[in-house]
Amino acid sequence: MTAENERPALLIITGMSGAGRSTVGNALEDLGWYVVDNLPPQMLRPLVDLGEHAGDAFPRIAAVVDVRGGKVYADVQEAIKTLRDDATIRVVFLDATDATLVRRFEQVRRPHPLQEDGTILDGIAAERRLTAELRESSDIVIDTSELNIHQLATVIAQRFAEVDAPGVQVTLMSFGFKYGLPADADMVADMRFLPNPFWIPALKSKTGLDPAVAEYVLTAEGAREFIDNYALALAPAIAGYQRENKRHATIAIGCTGGKHRSVAVVESLATLLRQLPGVAINIKHRDLGRE
Repeated sequence: MTAENERPALLIITGMSGAGRSTVGNALEDLGWYVVDNLPPQMLRPLVDLGEHAGDAFPRIAAVVDVRGGKVYADVQEAIKTLRDDATIRVVFLDATDATLVRRFEQVRRPHPLQEDGTILDGIAAERRLTAELRESSDIVIDTSELNIHQLATVIAQRFAEVDAPGVQVTLMSFGFKYGLPADADMVADMRFLPNPFWIPALKSKTGLDPAVAEYVLTAEGAREFIDNYALALAPAIAGYQRENKRHATIAIGCTGGKHRSVAVVESLATLLRQLPGVAINIKHRDLGRE
C-alpha cells in the first residue's frame, strides 16, 4: 500500500454506488486535481502514462472507477495490481451501510446501477460481492454513512490537500456601481461614504493604485476605521468558509466608477487579510480603465 504522505501517480476513487464518489471527485477538483469520471479500468494505464509525460500540466490526477462501467469493471482489480508494479497508486474505497445507501437512492429517485429487475437492496448486494476484493486491497476506506456532502469534502481536503495549499481562495474585487454589481460576489461593501477623489483636479485622472490617491482615500475620516473593522468581521466568515469547505469567495468593494476609492480600499484590505492563516488573496480591479 502507498504511504499516506507519498504523492501518488494516480489516485483511484471507487466504492459503493451512493457512497459519495461524485462528491469526492468534486472536492478533489476544488483542490486542484485533474479528475476523470467513470473511467474504464483499461484506461488507467494510459492515464498514468499521460501524467508522466505531461509533467506539471497534470501534477495530480484522480480517476473515478465504478460499476457504471458495466462488465469492464470486472477488470479493475487486475488493472490496479498491474499498475502497482511500476507506479505509485493509491486507491480510495467509499462505503456506507445498506440502510444509508437505500435512503440515498430513494432520495434521488434513481435505481441502483446493478438493480436490474430487483430491488435497490438486490443491487447493493450484487455490488458488494463485485467489490469485496477491491475493498480489502484499498489503501483508504472511508465510511460515509454519517457524513453529509460538506463533511465528506472536508475529510478529502484534510487527506489530500497540499501541505501549503490555502484553505480558501479569496478574490478581493473593486468595481463601480454605475457598471452594475458583480454577479459572483459573496459579500459587497460600499465605499461611497468616503470623499471622492474624482472632484480633486490633481487626482481625477489617477487611480486608486496611485500613492497620492491612496493617501487621500485612506486618510479620510472613517476610512481606516472601516477597513480595520471590516477585516476583523471577515476573519470569522473566512474561517467558517474553511470549516464548511467553501474553497472560493469573492468580496466586492464598490464605489461610483470603480477607479479611486474601491481600488485603494481593496489594496489596503488585502494587506490585512493576507495575514490570516490558510488564505490566499487575489486582487481584481474589474472596472479600472473604463473611464
